[in-house]
Amino acid sequence: MKRAALLALCSVLVSTTGLCAFEKKTITIASEGASPPWNALNAEGKLVGFDIDAGEELCRRMNLECIFVAQDWDGIIPALTVGKFDAIMSGMAITEKRKKSITFSQPYAGGFNQLVVRKDLDLPPTDTSMKLNLTNVDADKQAVIDQLRIALAGKTLGVLRSSNSEAVLNDLFGKVATIRSYDSQDNMHLDLAAERIDGGLADYFTWKAFLDSKDGGTATLYGPQLSGGLWGPGVGVGLRKNDAELVAAFDSAIAAATRDGTLKRLSEQWFKIDVSPQVSK
Repeated sequence: MKRAALLALCSVLVSTTGLCAFEKKTITIASEGASPPWNALNAEGKLVGFDIDAGEELCRRMNLECIFVAQDWDGIIPALTVGKFDAIMSGMAITEKRKKSITFSQPYAGGFNQLVVRKDLDLPPTDTSMKLNLTNVDADKQAVIDQLRIALAGKTLGVLRSSNSEAVLNDLFGKVATIRSYDSQDNMHLDLAAERIDGGLADYFTWKAFLDSKDGGTATLYGPQLSGGLWGPGVGVGLRKNDAELVAAFDSAIAAATRDGTLKRLSEQWFKIDVSPQVSK
């Protein structure tokens, strides 16, 4: 009862002052460590990236000491539910499917996915700056999708296993292309660079890090910027359903870090653009 009251007080303090004043405790936050600039492992094996910096800032505001641990994507939600750690910050989109197993904070970031293909395929040109929200697909959007299906027919496309991008890729192109699922973005990048696949679908910022590398020089963005639909409203902190007080504390910290521009600054540092959420002041 005392802990619940302190966490409730923390929510109020974070929302009004940006900092919580109850007795410090430690929580563990998991991140994949393989999706830069969201998260990655540096040369020393330490987790770095936007998720990590944002998580440390939110924990500071909640007066929590946070320990970050690497966890493979495939098992990250089951590991949370059995108590291996207390939260997930790994560029995870808030979706209805995931909400059946866990709950989420309010979004701390947004983003979009995009196709990448090998340049030597010589596919018909597309407008890679076009924004296509898949929440409601009208006739105009369907026409764009149909043109992509024609262009990608017979190709082999990679995607991260157990991700929303995997579900979207199968839905949009599963009937015309071969879909190959990977346990990590890095392994998909290796196969694309080695021409074992023709392209793939992933978070834009993850692709950008690859395309800017030496191995990514033979590939290019293809098609519109995809969002909405199965990807949901944005990226949130994944939490257990029975941790309502911790959810409330994260929500308040995210709102405060958005209002004072901290999440904007961190997102511009890591992504070079602002992907912070819009919160009413």
